[in-house]
Amino acid sequence: MQTKPNLDLLQKTINYQFKQSALLKQALTHRSAHHKHNERLEFLGDAILGSVIANEIYTKFPKANEGQLSRLRSFLVKEKALSELATELNFSQFLILGSGELKSGGFRRASILSDTFEAVIGAVMLDSDYKTTRNYILNLYQKKLNELSLSKAEKDPKTLLQEWLQARSHNTPVYEVIRSSGKDHAKTYWVNCQLEYQNIQVEGYGGSRRIAEQEAARKAMQQIEENNTKQIKKNK
Repeated sequence: MQTKPNLDLLQKTINYQFKQSALLKQALTHRSAHHKHNERLEFLGDAILGSVIANEIYTKFPKANEGQLSRLRSFLVKEKALSELATELNFSQFLILGSGELKSGGFRRASILSDTFEAVIGAVMLDSDYKTTRNYILNLYQKKLNELSLSKAEKDPKTLLQEWLQARSHNTPVYEVIRSSGKDHAKTYWVNCQLEYQNIQVEGYGGSRRIAEQEAARKAMQQIEENNTKQIKKNK
């Protein structure tokens, strides 16, 4: 049986004292554990977090275009970034999970940690006000914002490959997970990327499906460049 989380200890860890501790408890509660779970708080936190980060990077990078700003925001609010912050705050020790999620290692799962992080932001908003929540978010993000640069706004391999193909009226790539191994919290995925153009087929792998797809796209783009270089040399 799961023990009750020490909310007093958690509030010291996250550096915020709730007036309504029930909000914090709900933010930590996964839907597998209770009908009064954190999904509504997650929805609220997601919206507030997105607006605060959007405003901050808009001010920080006055010369960035819309596409660059969108990629910078995505970099800061994607699952990986949120789960990293949740891990730094030791959320895994305080999650309230159902027995199934406990047995499968849900307290380590990035998706659950990131959702909980957003739910806590939503709880802080309901417990205080927008200004307090904004300052709280910026304090949590201080390091990530200080390290942020426009280089982070560069397009990822999947986007580059798709745009390159579409600009030349070729069909977009087809990605397929061909296998995976490891436990749920530490899986490795192998993804096949197939291009009708030049009949290219490459494989990438990584700790998530997304990472594996990005690696496969990078290899596909590299293969295109190598094939085109060879063709140019042959035609000389």
